[in-house]
Amino acid sequence: MSLPSAFLRTVEHLIPRDRLFDDPLSTLAFGTDASFYRLVPQLVIRVEAELEVVDLLNLARAHQVSVTFRAAGTSLSGQAVTDSVLIVLGDNWNGREIRSNGQQIRLQPGVIAAQANAVLAPFQRKIGPDPASINACKIGGVVANNSSGMCCGTQQNSYQTLAGMRLVLADGTVLDTEDPHSVQRFRNSHAHMLQHLADLGKQTRANTELADRIRHKYRLKNTTGLSLNALVDFDDPLDILTHLMVGSEGILGFISAVTYNTVADHPHKASALLVFPDVESCCRAVTVLKQQPVSAVELLDRRSLRSVQDKPGMPIWVKALSDQACALLIESRAASAALLDEQIQRVMHSIADYPLEKQVPFSTDPQVCNQLWKIRKDTFPAVGAVRQTGTTVIIEDVTFPIEQLAEGVNRLLQLFDKHGYDEAIIFGHALDGNLHFVFTQGFDAPQQVARYEAFMGDVAQLVAVEYGGSLKAEHGTGRNMAPFVELEWGKDAYHLMWQIKRLLDPQGILNPDVILTTDAQLHLKNLKPLPAADDIVDKCIECGFCEPVCPSKGLTLSPRQRIVIWRDIQAKKRAGIDTSELEAVYNYQGIDTCAATGLCAQRCPVGINTGDFIRKLRRQKATRRQSADWIADHFKRSLQGARLVLSTANTAHKILGSKRLNQLSAGMRHLSRHRLPQWTPSMPQAVTAIQLAPTVQDHRPRVVYLPACVSRTMGPAVGDQEQISLFDKTIALLEKGGFQVVLPDQLDNLCCGQPFASKGYPDQADRKRQELLATLLKASRGGVDPIYCDTSPCTLRLLEDPQDERLRLFDPIKFIREQLLDRLDIEPQRQPVAVHVTCSTQHLGEAQGLIDITRRCATEVVIPEGIHCCGFAGDKGFTHPELNSHALRSLRSAVQYCVEGISTSRTCEIGLSQHGGIDYHSVVYLLDRVSRKKTAAAIA
Repeated sequence: MSLPSAFLRTVEHLIPRDRLFDDPLSTLAFGTDASFYRLVPQLVIRVEAELEVVDLLNLARAHQVSVTFRAAGTSLSGQAVTDSVLIVLGDNWNGREIRSNGQQIRLQPGVIAAQANAVLAPFQRKIGPDPASINACKIGGVVANNSSGMCCGTQQNSYQTLAGMRLVLADGTVLDTEDPHSVQRFRNSHAHMLQHLADLGKQTRANTELADRIRHKYRLKNTTGLSLNALVDFDDPLDILTHLMVGSEGILGFISAVTYNTVADHPHKASALLVFPDVESCCRAVTVLKQQPVSAVELLDRRSLRSVQDKPGMPIWVKALSDQACALLIESRAASAALLDEQIQRVMHSIADYPLEKQVPFSTDPQVCNQLWKIRKDTFPAVGAVRQTGTTVIIEDVTFPIEQLAEGVNRLLQLFDKHGYDEAIIFGHALDGNLHFVFTQGFDAPQQVARYEAFMGDVAQLVAVEYGGSLKAEHGTGRNMAPFVELEWGKDAYHLMWQIKRLLDPQGILNPDVILTTDAQLHLKNLKPLPAADDIVDKCIECGFCEPVCPSKGLTLSPRQRIVIWRDIQAKKRAGIDTSELEAVYNYQGIDTCAATGLCAQRCPVGINTGDFIRKLRRQKATRRQSADWIADHFKRSLQGARLVLSTANTAHKILGSKRLNQLSAGMRHLSRHRLPQWTPSMPQAVTAIQLAPTVQDHRPRVVYLPACVSRTMGPAVGDQEQISLFDKTIALLEKGGFQVVLPDQLDNLCCGQPFASKGYPDQADRKRQELLATLLKASRGGVDPIYCDTSPCTLRLLEDPQDERLRLFDPIKFIREQLLDRLDIEPQRQPVAVHVTCSTQHLGEAQGLIDITRRCATEVVIPEGIHCCGFAGDKGFTHPELNSHALRSLRSAVQYCVEGISTSRTCEIGLSQHGGIDYHSVVYLLDRVSRKKTAAAIA
């Protein structure tokens, strides 16, 4: 049913048009979450303020329009999709307030959970919930799903650590439980509702059988249905209300802020992996460990271990384990090293009588611990990586009473065999009896849907009926388990949930069919298709983990959305549907505004680099191969042309001034239909071509210096306080460090090939890269001398593909760390400095190295939160400046009191300077300024 026209007209008066999305591309892109359900909203609204939510709910109620709230969209059970109105959080929901030295923290729903922990880290505190999606999920979803995780258990989830809440009910009323005036107004205006909640609490507590059942259900990890424990845990109806909101998945109201009581984040930790000969002994050990000082105990069945045994870095012995083996990955944390040692001894003593097939003893070595946790974290993506194209990965989430955990594991294994899920694996949070099982499922044929229906019916009977467990332990009920809520809870509890829903949302406009539904077949409807699209992206499970690091998210499309739309285009083509209009929109939304830096691959559970995919599409659309060949063959002349353009722009700037030139440039860009770049005051001046001098041999150690083509072309901006070129500054610093600097021959003809690769011309890119590598091999005397490249993107390009192992290539950070710092005396400056870690520096594994070097050079270092990629992306800052502007929209406020910014890419520094309001330079400038040469004796 279409949305009422009166509703749509009023929405356009309430919300700016640029935050309303109703076109086919946008609604499909936003209609995707991490679940295996697909509903396409008719309208997507990006909200930026609580008052907008209030107005929209009043409007929705008046016109009987259902609405669904969305934070990050990492939910797995279909609770964040709709075919009506989807309300998504914009940028302005990121507020946080630390209280009482970190004992409490108040957070708005748009804060990414990992960011909350980052601001609490100096206090050695954290929020209780620790979901696997912590780097992507947002607080609104964490609370609405009552998410938990590996260490959270049942004692540190949002329900248990809730200290206060601000919420908006379906009738548009705002309640802030930490504001006495708000509370008093609400008690007056909603006395009937509060009395009804109080009565429901009294009736529930008086019903001994029901109250005991509720207490039993929440002794386990449980997110099936509404949080009925609020009715037995609290007397005050306000407490009942706020705790009902936890885990309500948006069907009772909108959570606009939450205050957590934080938990200790102990700095000392150790991990061990214990492999038992069978499931029974493994699970018996869990019941013992439940009483020990452990923070996490993760169970891994033999299937899950087998799924990762061939992965790089996995211990060889994993492959040799017996067929019945079952492992526990254990972590213990403590406030001190001595206490940690004591805890480890207690843990091992408690299970000393249990036979072990293999063990990795407790270790505090980060490398060992990371390898052990990699086994656990790689299990889910391992299944995803081997699934057949067109199938989806389903991760289910159940709880057995811990004393029956072994039986539960074995019965699940029997169900896998019965229904033919041979690839299915089991792992989970054993201390709570919480098991995740992962399997692949196709939905494009009736028999496949029937198999899934039969399997889930058996699972529901096994977990909920036979063992009295939870069908959803931490992933939320959603659409997936809504038809089974009554089966798990019984009629009395189910009726109670419906009473609460109708009390708080009498018109049923909030997220209908989620948690509570009258449709017994709901979990089999609106199943998401995952059609083949391209080999690079076919393994995508649309989880959204990639989105926080994408610079175009919120401007155009995120990596997840790029894949969703391309899948749809390919499916439509196969069906004979004309996609020309959709592809024309996708050219800009998906291809042109993708930075293609590949940071998404670092967050993707199955390692998909959407940047590689976009470059492939650009290659298919590239039509100027002859021009690319000419530029590659005449690269020196191309650089001369670039210097001429910069010199001309600089001359125009002197004549016209900044304001008039900016206006002129904008006008010319508009007339050219955005083909011409936009001039900005941060535009660099031209660098004079480097004159090579013959190398003179002396006693100093040699280093081959490769200045990138941007360093050989682009100097400082006119208004920059630093007017020495990066080339000259680098030469000076290297010589200060006691190095003899050698330059490669034919320097202006050299290029790593990155400009060609990013534009879709891989042949020319590879040719230039090979030319450069051959020249560097000669310049370094066959690899004897180290090679220093002054720009991290170029270094990454040279190191990406296999190359001559004799070459020792260094980006600025690695060379400074390993070769230069020990040759310099450093007196750090007191003025604060901002750091931008480029995408290439992250890919090179030198992010922390850059931060550490900067902290050696300055007493105060600022790392702006939430900026992972600047969006300049080589030349996108010139050709699509809106991408750079969007990516850095929060930069100026974050660095406003810094005197300069530090980076490792000249082009990135152009956009950073423009949008940060301070000059950004290579780290070389800072290091040179605060250092002096050590004496020969000191170096020795």
